[in-house]
Amino acid sequence: MENISKNMSDADEYPAMMDMHARCVSIIAHLWGVQKGEKAIGTATTGSSEAIHLGGLAMKRRWQEKRQAAGKDSSKPNIIMGANAQVALEKFARYFEVEARILPVSKKSNYRLDPELVKENIDENTIGIFVILGSTYTGHYEPVEEISKILDEYEKKTGVDIPIHVDAASGGFIAPFTHAKAGGPKWNFELPRVKSINTSGHKFGLVYAGVGWIIWRDEAMLPKHLVFELHYLGGTEESYTLNFSRPGAQIICQYFNLIHLGFNGFRDIMENCMINARLLSKALEASGWYVCVSDIHRKKGEHEFKGVEHPVFSKDNETSADYNAGLPVVAFCFSDAFKKDYPALKQQSVSTLLRAKQYIIPNYPLPPNEDVTEILRVVVRESMSLDLLDRLVSDIFAVTQTMMECDPIDLQAFAPRNGTIEKNHSSAGHNVENKHKAERPMEDGIHRSVC
Repeated sequence: MENISKNMSDADEYPAMMDMHARCVSIIAHLWGVQKGEKAIGTATTGSSEAIHLGGLAMKRRWQEKRQAAGKDSSKPNIIMGANAQVALEKFARYFEVEARILPVSKKSNYRLDPELVKENIDENTIGIFVILGSTYTGHYEPVEEISKILDEYEKKTGVDIPIHVDAASGGFIAPFTHAKAGGPKWNFELPRVKSINTSGHKFGLVYAGVGWIIWRDEAMLPKHLVFELHYLGGTEESYTLNFSRPGAQIICQYFNLIHLGFNGFRDIMENCMINARLLSKALEASGWYVCVSDIHRKKGEHEFKGVEHPVFSKDNETSADYNAGLPVVAFCFSDAFKKDYPALKQQSVSTLLRAKQYIIPNYPLPPNEDVTEILRVVVRESMSLDLLDRLVSDIFAVTQTMMECDPIDLQAFAPRNGTIEKNHSSAGHNVENKHKAERPMEDGIHRSVC
């Protein structure tokens, strides 16, 4: 508790805390594969939202500097992201006056950014691509290396160099430690086109709320005029965050976790999260009532549910490397067979009844273009014990059984109203040439996303 009052802006007053901050930046940069000869630079932020804004702002400024140096127009920047993007990515585009090209996702693309659509929507005004390492909706990792290769080919043809910023809000502390990594392909600074990466310390960095991290692969990636030299409390320091005063206790906690747990400690925790997420997924599908949209419980390369008769468990001592890579997120919905047998039952009622048992398991539509499908979503954290997991599965099944035995008229009390706020305020994904068709275009000022 003695560190609650520590302020990160007081560098001269708390030099030891600043040393911890510098060590955290170094540890995370090397965890993300910073290359020999590069001088990584980064900072703690108040969360991933600020970190994303800084990464996007650096890309915009670098693009503007290049365009102005070449005597070209720099008034129409755009940035690419999938319709599954977390709200902070859309906030960046609006707050910093960048056209957001929000591309539709599909079942074919595993509900994530489609590389083929990226190819169709980039141009000389594209400041960069936001690629998400762990979709909020379904936990899928977006194909960073595949998109990087597309941008390499585009540069060879046009000479236009488009960078990538990886939003690894959750995956930044999962992919480096799990045996699955990112499923095989590269995602981090091993790819020259990845210029910056952000993560949340308070998600899977195991720190309490209030800390994120942004790392640029080299000092050259952070434009100099975004860096302010401050003379505060008698010393000199550099600042390139949106906030000035911010809590320092989380930095101390992050450093403690990195040192105390070490690589093997983090690996044990993250692998355990993946194990529990697979158990929950397999239990839900084994019932025949539910099918998972997420696929970390399916063998590597398999993405479709093969039916309840398919073996649930396989060899002993398996690891996440035996399965599809992704976040420990379980996104599930009623199976087709269940909906056929019980057409009157609404999935929202499951969420409502579980809330009465003190669970908050939201039910919401998938991103625009796939929003006819609604999902229930569970994020499996390190606090999910086997006992709690067993209780959760039992309660989900009990609630479902209760609904099956109820009179349809009684269930109307739990049915959702026509039209949800999410659907009414959709910022639908469209290709750039069809952006005028968006249900709620950006200029209307209301966006739909999930946190």
